[in-house]
Order: sequence, then C-alpha cells, then structure tokens
Amino acid sequence: MASSDNSCYTLINVHSDSEPPNEMTLKQDLEKGDVKTKIDALKKVIQMILNGEKLPGILMTIIRFVMPMQDHTIKKLLLVFWEVVPKYSGDGKLLHEMILVCDAYRKDLQHPNEFIRGSTLRFLCKLKEPELVEPLMPAIRACLEHRHSYVRRNAVLAIFTIYKNSDTLIPDAPELIANFLEGEQDASCKRNAFMMLIHADQDRALSYLSSCIDQVHSFNDILQLVIVELIYKVCHANPSERARFIRCIYNLLNSSSPAVRYEAAGTLVTLSSAPTAVRAAASCYIELIVKESDNNVKLIVLDRLIGLRENPSHEKVLHELVMDILRVLAAPDLEVRKKTLNLALDLVSSRNIEEMVLVLRKEVVKTNDSVEHEDIGKYRQLLVRTLHQCTVKFPDVACNIIPVLIEFLSDQNEMAAVDVLVFIREAIHRFEDMRSLIISRLLDVFPSIKSTKIFRAALWILGEYCTTKEDIQSVMTIIRQSLGDIPIVEDEIRKAAGDTKDDDDQLMSASGGVQTLVTADGTYATQSVFSTASTSKKAQERPPLRQYLMDGDFFIGASLATNLTKLALRYLTITDDKKRQNSFVAESMLIMATIIHLGKSGMPSKPITDDDVDRIALCLRVLSERNTLMFEIFNEYCRQSLNNMLLSKSEEEKDSQKAEKKTIRAQADDPINFLQLVSKGDIGQVENMFELTLSQALGTTGKKEADLTSASKLNKVTQLTGFSDPVYAEAYVHVNQYDIVLDVLIVNQTSDTLTSLTLELATLGDLKLVEKPSPVTLAGHDFCNIKASVKVASTENGIIFGNIVYDVSNKSNDRNCVVLNDIHIDIMDYIVPATCTDTEFRQMWAEFEWENKVSVNTNVTDLHDYIQHLIKSTNMKCLTPEKALLGDCGFMAANMYAKSIFGEDALANVSIEKPLHLGPDAPVTGHIRIRAKSQGMALSLGDKINLSQKKAVKSPGA
Repeated sequence: MASSDNSCYTLINVHSDSEPPNEMTLKQDLEKGDVKTKIDALKKVIQMILNGEKLPGILMTIIRFVMPMQDHTIKKLLLVFWEVVPKYSGDGKLLHEMILVCDAYRKDLQHPNEFIRGSTLRFLCKLKEPELVEPLMPAIRACLEHRHSYVRRNAVLAIFTIYKNSDTLIPDAPELIANFLEGEQDASCKRNAFMMLIHADQDRALSYLSSCIDQVHSFNDILQLVIVELIYKVCHANPSERARFIRCIYNLLNSSSPAVRYEAAGTLVTLSSAPTAVRAAASCYIELIVKESDNNVKLIVLDRLIGLRENPSHEKVLHELVMDILRVLAAPDLEVRKKTLNLALDLVSSRNIEEMVLVLRKEVVKTNDSVEHEDIGKYRQLLVRTLHQCTVKFPDVACNIIPVLIEFLSDQNEMAAVDVLVFIREAIHRFEDMRSLIISRLLDVFPSIKSTKIFRAALWILGEYCTTKEDIQSVMTIIRQSLGDIPIVEDEIRKAAGDTKDDDDQLMSASGGVQTLVTADGTYATQSVFSTASTSKKAQERPPLRQYLMDGDFFIGASLATNLTKLALRYLTITDDKKRQNSFVAESMLIMATIIHLGKSGMPSKPITDDDVDRIALCLRVLSERNTLMFEIFNEYCRQSLNNMLLSKSEEEKDSQKAEKKTIRAQADDPINFLQLVSKGDIGQVENMFELTLSQALGTTGKKEADLTSASKLNKVTQLTGFSDPVYAEAYVHVNQYDIVLDVLIVNQTSDTLTSLTLELATLGDLKLVEKPSPVTLAGHDFCNIKASVKVASTENGIIFGNIVYDVSNKSNDRNCVVLNDIHIDIMDYIVPATCTDTEFRQMWAEFEWENKVSVNTNVTDLHDYIQHLIKSTNMKCLTPEKALLGDCGFMAANMYAKSIFGEDALANVSIEKPLHLGPDAPVTGHIRIRAKSQGMALSLGDKINLSQKKAVKSPGA
C-alpha cells in the first residue's frame, strides 16, 4: 500500500513558488480544458487542499467534468483527491455530493480493466467512512472472484481493512476469506488472505495451517514468512502448541528464501532452548552470512549470532561451531571480519584453540599473497591482535603463533608490525621457556626490518632479554653488520672518494675531502666529498642502521647506545675473561662515539640533537665507571617498569569487561516492600518508603537530589509558544538513534473552534522531515497531540523550526499563524564513549583533517575535577589510564575518544595546567584540541565543550 501511496503523490509536482490560481480559474480548466490541462488543474487543487485552502465549489465541478473521464492518470489523481477532500459539512453530516462519488466507486469496482479495479480497491483501504463503504460491499465481494490475481489480492486487503475498521459491514469476513483461501492458487492472494486470518480469526488460520503443514516447504516465500509469524504468535500465547509446530519451523530452515530461513531461525530459538534447536539456528545463521553478498545483511545476521552467545545455555552449543563461524572470514568487508574474530575469540576453548590458530595462520599467509591495500593491512592487524589474545588466553599455543608473527616485522605495514612487537614483548616477558626461540627468530628477521620505529623496539627487546654470551655476541654482530664499517665518517669519506683514481684519493685525503677538477670545457670546478656522497649514486647500498643515521634519525642512535649499555653491563657479569670484557665494552663505546662524531660532522641531512648527545654521553660514562647502581637501573628497573605496565593494562581490561557485563539490580527471591504494609505509626518510615519508590520509578535511585529532574522526561520538553498565545504548544523530543520523534501537545486556549489547524515544520542541518503532519480540528479549549518524525543523517547541531496555522470557524478572515520557538537538537544524544588503542588514536589523529581548538575558560580549580566534568559533558571516554592521572604536579594531559551512532570518530587531546603562582584558588587553564573526520563533528563538539564550561562557571563546585 505504501508503494501505491508514493506513486500517487509523486504525480503532484506543483511548484510552491508559483502564485496559486483562484477557484474560478481552476473551474474553467476542469470544465473546458483538454486532458493535460485537467491533469494540471487537478494537481493544483490537491496541492491547495493539502495546504489548507478551502475550495467549496470545486467538488461538483470535478464530479461532473473530471470523474467520467477514463484516462488512467486522472483516475489515479482522483483517488488522491477523494482521500484529501473534506467529506463532511460543518455540522458533521456527510456531503450529499459523496453519493455521486459512491456511484463512481461502484462503477470503477465493476470496470473491465483490472488496473482500475485494483487501484480502487487499494484506495478503499484508506476510506474510513462507513457510510461511503456500505453501498460498495457487494461489488467488493464480487472482486474476490475476478480472473486477475491483482484484483483478488487487493480485494482481500480491502475486506481486511473494512472488517478491522467496521466489522458490522461484513461480519462474515473471516469465513469468507477462509473459503477463498481454500480454493486460491495465487501465492500473493493466499498470503494476503492468510495474513488477514492471523489478525481476524486465528483459529481459522491454525486450522488451515494444520491441513497443509506437510506442504509448507513447497509454498512461496511470502506465504512462508506469514506462516512463521503465525507460529511465533501462537506458540508464545499458548506454549503447549510448540510441539505441534516446531517441526514445521525446522523444515523452513531449509527454505530457498534467505528471509524465511532468517525468520525461522529466530523463531526457533525463541520457541526452544534445546541444544539441537540452538545448533540448527546458529548453523542457519552462519550459512546465511557466508552465502549472502550484501555486507549489511551479514552484519545484521552476525548481530543475531552474537545475541545467541549472551545466553549462557546457548554459549556451550556455540563453542562447537567456532570453526564454522571462521568461514565468515572469507567476506571482504573489514567490519564483518572484525565482528567474526571477536565472536570466535569469545567462544574458543582449549579443545579447538589449535584448529582456530591454524585457520588464522592460513589467513595471515593469504594477506601476504594478496594485493596490498588499506583493508588488507587493517585485516592483517586484526589477525595479529586476535592471535595475541589467543596466546594470552591459551599460552600453550604460543609456540605455533610466534614464528609466524615475527615474519611481520619486515612488513611494509607499520601498524601490523607494531602490534606484533607489542605481542612479542608481552610473550617474551611472560613465557620464560620461549625466550630462546623468540630471540633466535628475532635475530633472523632483524636485518630485514624496514621501519625505524620497529627497529628501535626490536633492538630494545634484544637488549633487554639476551642473557647468554652467545646471544649477546650475536646481537653485537648484527649491530655491526647493520652499522657497517666504523668509524662512520672516515668510512663514508673513503667510499665517496673510492670512485676516483688512486692519486685523486690521496689528494682528497690530504686536502680534507676537497678536490679541484677540470670540466669538459676546460674550466676548473671544486668538488666536496660530502656533496658527492649526497648527489651521486652510492656504489653500494648502505646498511639499514647507517642509512637511518645518515637520514638524520639520531634518536635510534640514542636507543642503540642504551641497549648496548645494557648488553655490555650484563656481559661483564657473565664473563670472567677480562680481555673479552674490555673488548666488548671498548667496541660498544666506539660505536657510541662514532655516532656522536657522525652527528656533529655535518654529513647527515639533520644534525644530532642535544638530547641524543646527552643520552649517548651518559651511556659512555656508565660504561667507563661501571657502577653497581647503574647496573640495577639499566638491567632491573626497566624490566620492572614493563611488568608494572603489563599489570596495569591487564587490570584495565578486567575492569572494562566487568563494566560491559550486565549487572543484576534485583534478584528473583528479593523481598518486596509494600507501602500498604508499612506500620502506620512510623510516619518517617512511610515518607522514606515514598521517596524510595518515587526514585525507583524515575530511575534515580542512588543519585543526587539535584539530578532527580534531569532523569525524567521533563528536561526534554520544549515550550514552543507563549502562554498568552491563542494556541499553546510544547514538544517532547524523543531521540531514538537515527530518528527524532516530536510529540507536540497543542491546546486551543480560545472558545472558538479552530479548523484546518496545521503544524508546519522545517529543519536546518542534516535533518529531514519524514512526513507532513495532517491538519486537525480543535474545539474550544480542546487539546490534541501531533507526532512528527525527523530523520538524522550526521552528528551536527540541528535546528527544527516552524509555525502553527489555523482557521477560526464561522469567520471569513485570513488564516492565523503562530510562530514556534526553535528546537535545538543536542548532539550528545548521538555520541557514545568508545575505546581504541594508542596506536589507533595516533593513526586517526594523523589522518583527520578537521581540528577545533577550544580554550579552557572555567572556574574549576582542580585538574581532576575538570577532567571528570569534561567527560560527563561530552560523553567521551578518557583513554589515559587513571593511574597516569594521579599525583599533583600542576599540569595534566589526557586523550579522549568517542564515536557517534553514525560511525563518526571524535578525538580530543586535553592539555591543562594550574598556575601555582596565582594561588590555590586559581582556575584551571589550557586548551582542548578536537579532531574529527567531518567538520560538523569537530565544530559541534567544540560548541558543546564551550557551553559546558559556561555552565561550570555558573555553578561552583561543578
């Protein structure tokens, strides 16, 4: 029916900016115009009636000159016209002209063209006046026997609607439709008839289903869907019927229609919690996900599968289907893969962890063979994290996972390599028996690492966990190979001059690296060895570590110095040979010294920084003095810090898992307090019970008294007009994900009857009004509620504005208008706290191009209080651990993150301080940087923060 309505209304495309014609002009066009002119005039009439215009003399003109025409477009427009035209006079009586209209309906219902019959029957579904429908009942009944299925199925819908609105017009409708269903062959007609019986006479519907229950699998899918609906309703209303119909639901799990299988699986789970039923429904869901090509369908069915896991009795059954669930990884969509991996990780057990690891290893190998693009890199990252979590839950499989993951360190995708390093760092710390394996594999892959960040982290792991002489010596060998010949400066000069003749080489060495050359035209030119090295092709590629240093990245040199110091100090404790000790320490110090020399020589593209020089110089001093305290700092405190960080991270994960679990507010056997049974002598107890029940009803138990009102609906009521206006209006704004429902209360404050009262709304921003509210009539001092729906497309500040227009009965003055106050939509209704890793935060921070910088302007004097106030005001989650925010040092930095229901990310970096020189009561200062992918998100969140700061200023102690 909805499609027919839309097709009818799309015929009306009158431009609103054109001046509306008068009634006389329209009459002339309808009387004397050709078909096209009459169509245009009829469109204008419909448009004017929808806008509230009164055209009392137009009805008879249309009956006389337009209704007899047989043009299909005019017929369709007339159906719209009969729907919107007023059918009653001012005294509430049916217009006499409608008798002629009824006769026209009857003729159309007997028309030889099936399209006209069917469209008229669909129109009758919207006609709610019994006086108009009653003369048409014989013609409607006769349409049930029409040869064309289009007429028959619309006749069933018309009878259904008429029976639902006024069953006295056709009291035998269920029996009539039941007989019709027995002899009908068309699938759409049977579906409509069966649907009517479900709602009108369920016993007849069950009787029909029982008679053909063995043939259900052969029915058309639209009829099967209705059958599933009936079984669901009947079995929930009468649980004893489950055994009678559950076999039918099992059969429908094998239907050829995906929609039927989906509905049947959902119904089966609600009817039975037996392991066989849950397994059959879950298997059906998995098959749907694997075979359906639409990613949205995959996500919807995946959510159903995840919902099954939330039931503890179902979770045991799903454990056996982990390998089937992993088949969904063949889908190319990243979100589908992410949900699948999370679900499989929650369901995996010690029985099938090894099989799951094998599947994930194969997926890892596939990503190496696939064409490199962004989603492949992110998918590889997901696989790495999943394998990491598998190792944490089941340490026994670590030996199978680590060799595969270490290969990722040489990957071009730095994000996946970072996750691998985080995993390896945790694994080598927790599993002592696997340290030798990890170190040997890390030494093998170390020369092929391409990223400085990965190089530094791998170097730290080797420096921290190499404890044997052989491993330490192997690390030193790899470092020397990666650094090349030393001293670096002299070696670079020699290699740069190696392309010239021997005497030129000696000349350049003697002249400090400067050579005078004779060009082809006989002129002289001076050439420096450094410029030669930077502009000409090198005779051979530099080793990776030397290349990093030549590119000016001396932070890796400082990191190398720290790890060499660790290795050297540890080497001193495990080796008694003084000669070997001195040789190793001297080699380490030579490497550090040559890095400082290179950084100050001017040869690299960037000079070494003072911080890096100080760090390397400190390491040289530690090795020269060989202090016991320094040994503890380098070789014990570092590992202790790592242990503390891992423990803190584990506690955070446990806390987040506890927060996600549903808390039971009341147990089934908790005693119930009845107010009527409280002792009458204890008045104070009665009052306390009243306050308790009131707070429970409002959902504010345990909250402050100041928050009592905010938890109720009252804070979402917006006053739209003034109390002295003839029409008073207020709206309750209900936000439900993508929809905003305005429940507008309209009160007629006058003694007059207001006719054609229309609520006209418009939107600003990414809001869209779904449908225009219909006009209403209000008696004196009467009131009504009008609902309007608004669609939301993005997280931006939206505004809804408009007015109320109406006519006063028995007065011929112009239409009256009351302008409404604006309704501002709060973006906090669409923003929810979210969590991401530090790596993901940094990646999004670098990618997002829209930034909004907000200055802190508040009277809050405590840094922690301001952070908590900001979290409460913006619905963002603080990613910085709570322990990192402890202490009082006068300044604080924190990262915050949130997502909108539309998938938009919002990042915030808070940098605040308390100027101690202004005294203890000085307010917090600083700024907040917001980054988002869309401009609207960044601006809207900044406006919200500014507004919340102003509120904090007004209410001390916020």
